[in-house]
Amino acid sequence: MNLTNMLKQYLSPSAANAATSESHFEEAAQSAPPEKIGDGVAAAFRSDQTPPFANMVGQLFGQSNGQQQAGVLNQPLGSIGPGLLSGVAGGVLGRFLGDGGATAKPSLTPEQASQLKPDQVREIAARAEQHDPSIVDKVGSFYGQHPLLVKSLGGIALAVILGRMAR
Repeated sequence: MNLTNMLKQYLSPSAANAATSESHFEEAAQSAPPEKIGDGVAAAFRSDQTPPFANMVGQLFGQSNGQQQAGVLNQPLGSIGPGLLSGVAGGVLGRFLGDGGATAKPSLTPEQASQLKPDQVREIAARAEQHDPSIVDKVGSFYGQHPLLVKSLGGIALAVILGRMAR
């Protein structure tokens, strides 16, 4: 079966095609550009068939290495700034960024990011989404470059991603 035909079966994601979605996602991710995967990840983040965006980000964060953790956390920092996020998750971002939080482009190091727990990241992601809904696309784009991590989202999320990639 060619890739186009395979993806078409996911235009209406369901529990039935969720069972085969992991192997099909692996196949699709090998040839799809990261932008297309990222668009699919953002669609999964927004889908009513998957857990909320913040929960999925927390899950992905827990599976990520320090570099990836810093990369995903720096998305909301760059988008809405540390000021709105410094009081979230027990103020951990404010402690990490200190006075450096007022810089034009604040960022966390992999070492700092690895000290956060997935629950704290869920809270950060939820707050970021409230203040800047486009963060869903930015985080989706980030994870589009890390398809091995995306696989950890599970069958229905992968089916949603594949359905979006089919469009």
